[in-house]
Amino acid sequence: MKNRIRIALAGNPNVGKSTIFNTLTGSRQHVGNWPGVTVEKKSGFATVGNTEIEIVDLPGTYSLTAYSVDEVVARDYIIEERPDVVIHIVDATNFERNLYLTTQLMELGVPLVMALNMSDEAEKKGVTINPSRVKEYFEIPAVKTVGSRGEGLNELLRTAIAEAGTSPHHEHSIGYGNEIEQHIANLIIALKTDPVLTAHYPPRWMAIRLLEGDEKISDEIRSSPAFDAITRELAKIDLTLTEAAMADRRYELIAAFMPQVCPTCVRGMSASDLIDHVATNRYLGIPIFLALMWGAFQLTFAFAAPFTSAINFAMNALGSAVTAGIRPEWLASFINNGIIGGVGTVLGFVPNIFILFLILAILEDSGYLARAAFVMDRLMYSIGLPGKSFIPMLIGFGCNVPAIMATRTIEDRKDRLITILINPFMSCGARLPVYVLFAGVFFPHSAGTVIFFLYVLGIVIAILSAKLFRLTILPGKPAPFLMEMPPYRFPTGRTSLVHMWDRGSMYLQKAGLVIFGIAIIVWGLASLPLGVAYGSEGSYVGILGHVIQPVVAPLGFNWKITVALIFGFMAKEVVIGSLGVLYGVGENHVALGSALHADPTLSAVTALALLVFVLIYVPCMSSVAVIKKETGSWKWTVFSVLYGLVIAYLAALAVVHIAPFFIGGA
Repeated sequence: MKNRIRIALAGNPNVGKSTIFNTLTGSRQHVGNWPGVTVEKKSGFATVGNTEIEIVDLPGTYSLTAYSVDEVVARDYIIEERPDVVIHIVDATNFERNLYLTTQLMELGVPLVMALNMSDEAEKKGVTINPSRVKEYFEIPAVKTVGSRGEGLNELLRTAIAEAGTSPHHEHSIGYGNEIEQHIANLIIALKTDPVLTAHYPPRWMAIRLLEGDEKISDEIRSSPAFDAITRELAKIDLTLTEAAMADRRYELIAAFMPQVCPTCVRGMSASDLIDHVATNRYLGIPIFLALMWGAFQLTFAFAAPFTSAINFAMNALGSAVTAGIRPEWLASFINNGIIGGVGTVLGFVPNIFILFLILAILEDSGYLARAAFVMDRLMYSIGLPGKSFIPMLIGFGCNVPAIMATRTIEDRKDRLITILINPFMSCGARLPVYVLFAGVFFPHSAGTVIFFLYVLGIVIAILSAKLFRLTILPGKPAPFLMEMPPYRFPTGRTSLVHMWDRGSMYLQKAGLVIFGIAIIVWGLASLPLGVAYGSEGSYVGILGHVIQPVVAPLGFNWKITVALIFGFMAKEVVIGSLGVLYGVGENHVALGSALHADPTLSAVTALALLVFVLIYVPCMSSVAVIKKETGSWKWTVFSVLYGLVIAYLAALAVVHIAPFFIGGA
């Protein structure tokens, strides 16, 4: 008669867990979903001697803190289904990083075996892990494996079968210091007053999870007779500080064991470590990030200027030739102000956008932007924004559409929804043409600083909005941010140029289709009804502007600015094209700048209020469409649009009243 045991495979993402699972089970596997969630469930069978083994492949996860669906699925299976043994698959080339999950698996009190996978690659790098020392210090049998070639897998299964017959013996391996251990002991006493609860969950593990603020475990005890005693004990504790102290203790344990278990893993500080010591410093990290962003915008403005001037000169010459050589006049106006004006609007700001994307690509390829996400996580987490949100926020500097789609990597629904709602405040490349024009005209000596201010303001509004949403409509605790830091490297010119082109071409594609079409629509509205002066107050576009202008009059916007903002709902680049049509200068950005500067209804204060309004209100109709798609809700889509409009209006109004104290009223 065959024996039968059940094994669960656990491990970080990308450690070769699926490869080992497929090699062990072959065609004897089943794929479905875990109950109640869309996370994939894989199970299969293997046979060793007279033992049949059911193998369950748990979702890859960096920890078991239950902040994500994958973490909840993995730990609930281990606790509730109680497999006979858990095989923890670690990447031997990144041994130390994988051990944090090991310490959490140990606390579950289940028989454990460690698979030192990719051991061949580790040895090529000079990393030698001693399996007998792992057994000695962690009380976990360890087996070297190469999952891709099946090496060590038979030994791994035999070791797991032997370990399955043992009792848990390492759940107390981590000591958290006298104060925390006393809290754990008090919580265990309280928990044991509910025998039903302690029969289902290990008491010490529950006490640890309560000290780390685990919401799922907190919900489990609400109906328990132990609830009052547990609540009194937790009221004595600062859970945030305790959670951090417990995480530090796990890392201290790992650091203490590493020289004995893997002497070759211990190394001195590398050049990358030295740079990180400064770049990710608690106090220096954010100022360094802001300084680099300020420098990026200053360089963008400085290097793009000659290219922009050349494009404007060429488009102006072409427009003049059309005006002089084509009749009737309405056709010349259509070609010059409509077609050439639309194309000129697209091309005139290509240098600024491509240079900014090139600088961001260099920062990304060097490995710095990953550090920027880590640095900003400390601030974002403290105000209720999940750390993972910073990656879509960075993408939003290019375009809000792919940035909103990138929120799919955020597991928690509330975290993901908050990130979607705040992403429109990230200043996408489409807004840059408006910034460049108005900052260059009204702030010629500090244009880069003004543009930098707008980008920072977008981040600030996003963060404050996230805090507001977290406290009101979407309460809860954000998930912690875990990501693997890429090494610092010198970016290659080819790679950075490819990244620049990928993002810049998105602007060109969108601009070519949308801006060109809107420019022609604006030309038509500015030319009709027949007989009125082009772009005058008597044209359809002038009538539209005058109807809506009283609403934005407190912001200092004239009817032409009002019309441009209306068409800016389609795409922010259209604002410039619309103004070119309305001021009768077409694609000539120099002439448009002169016309704006000469307009007595406009001032530096009005220009700054306009820039703030453009920053905050709806980025474009494409963004609205993708918000609807990603949230699956018209309610959240409409809320996003209306919230942006209200905040934009209030912020611009604040600029009108506050800015004169700093820049004067002229």
